[in-house]
Amino acid sequence: MSDATYYMSKPKNPYKTNTTARPHQNFKQTSEVQSKQSCSGVEVEKTKPRRKKRLKKIMRTSNHLIGLLNFITFLLSIPILGGGIWLSSRANNTDCLKFLQWPLIVIGVAIMVVSLAGFAGACYRNTFLMWAYLFVMFFIIAALIGFIIFAYAVTDKGSGKPVMNRAYLDYYLQDYSGWLEERVADNSYWGKIASCVRDSKTCKKMGRTMNGVPETADMFYNRKLNPIQSGCCKPPTECGYSYVNETTWTAGGGLVGTNPDCTMWSNDQEQLCYSCNSCKAGVLASIKKSWRKVSVINIVVLIILVIFYVIGCAAFRNNRRMDNDEPYGQARMTKSRPSAFQL
Repeated sequence: MSDATYYMSKPKNPYKTNTTARPHQNFKQTSEVQSKQSCSGVEVEKTKPRRKKRLKKIMRTSNHLIGLLNFITFLLSIPILGGGIWLSSRANNTDCLKFLQWPLIVIGVAIMVVSLAGFAGACYRNTFLMWAYLFVMFFIIAALIGFIIFAYAVTDKGSGKPVMNRAYLDYYLQDYSGWLEERVADNSYWGKIASCVRDSKTCKKMGRTMNGVPETADMFYNRKLNPIQSGCCKPPTECGYSYVNETTWTAGGGLVGTNPDCTMWSNDQEQLCYSCNSCKAGVLASIKKSWRKVSVINIVVLIILVIFYVIGCAAFRNNRRMDNDEPYGQARMTKSRPSAFQL
């Protein structure tokens, strides 16, 4: 067989591809690639302004949110500061413990100042002020939590005891214990408290008249006295004294009680029962009542502050992301080999 016959009779390989490209096909493919690249370039150029506008809008919203939260935080500092001032007024007139209100006043002023700094930082987009606001506010919230826990811990025990056929309560020092009881019962400290109670004229203000006639014993027994009036301005009920007027009592049928306060009572308006343990218990009960009222307000403010603090941290983090030009809503790290299962 000749070579020409062999090559003509040789079967063609069906799997062999034609590697020779025609000129017009190469030109067509090149033009399609160039057109796709040009279109993608136009899309990228169009996307950049849109992305910048979106980032500016998000950043503006975050700044407005932070500014609003700081303004509300400033308003929340007012009831805390008001509670401290109210305790201070009672310390000068009724409760007579003049050191307990200062931590609350300091916390209220600190929240007010820090919230103003945060508000300025949000308005002028000052990152340092915003960072300082979040840093200091964390410690303020921690201090407020500590104050609330301390207030409830030192006023946990003790309360007045009901008396038969009386609308008021009697108070006993042995029902109280802890740091606050030891401080109030200390003789060196009690002298200042007793002098404060006397100067407040709480007992002199107890007098009442009906149509120009002083109230009777039955009318007095149906009165609801505050703890200091019950503990300092009258003798304990168990002593068996007879009523003459609000601050004058006589032994009458004799002493029937074994309470040491029975012998300490005096009709002298400068003495009364200011040296009695019942007066110390009445002061403790008054402090407990005042602190519990303020603590309820502080707990509500604390919850709101924590919520605002978390929102403020998220908004501040969002601003940092915008400053670093990080893509919004996308993860900053991706796996080189993602797993087959995606959550």
